[in-house]
Amino acid sequence: MVNWIWLLFIVGGFVVAALNGNVEAVTQAAFEGAKSGVTVCFGLISVLVFWMGMMRIAEDAGILSKLARLLQPAIRFLFPSVPKNHPALGYIMSNMSANILGLGNAATPMGIKAMQELQKLNPDKDTASTAMCTLLALNTSSVTLIPTTLIAIRMNYNSVNPAEIVGTTLIATIISTAAAIVVDRWYRRSRSPIPPLKG
Repeated sequence: MVNWIWLLFIVGGFVVAALNGNVEAVTQAAFEGAKSGVTVCFGLISVLVFWMGMMRIAEDAGILSKLARLLQPAIRFLFPSVPKNHPALGYIMSNMSANILGLGNAATPMGIKAMQELQKLNPDKDTASTAMCTLLALNTSSVTLIPTTLIAIRMNYNSVNPAEIVGTTLIATIISTAAAIVVDRWYRRSRSPIPPLKG
């Protein structure tokens, strides 16, 4: 569906440009956009490689495992249907740890593995389980201490202070994560079966 929406935008842009006699401007903008995309990607590589290296050092030093242990009570609260020693919990903690450190690219493989493990626990394979929905909501809204990708983009565009967004990003992601948890809890309660009346 998204592909069709983008195709509609592109074709619509060319049609409007042709009607206004500005096809050259659209072509130039397309090439400039492609050039800008490549430039931004190269700018992101250095920062992401740096932070991925830092994450590897943190993993080897045991910092990520300590962070995962700190997250464990929250994980147990958020995912009560997942058995205590199930592999999904390890992947969920790794995913959340990477998201907290702003490493969305590193978090994605862990999130996929967590979903695969949660699917094994899912009694209805055609419908997402409550645990899967919770993981998706948290992964989308995750608290971020260091917005690595945004800092890299701002550096690429010569921002005077690329890291000045850290505070506002932290506040915004705390609010979004809190909202995701509240909605998730409300939805779980509203979907839970009502116990039969006694007597």
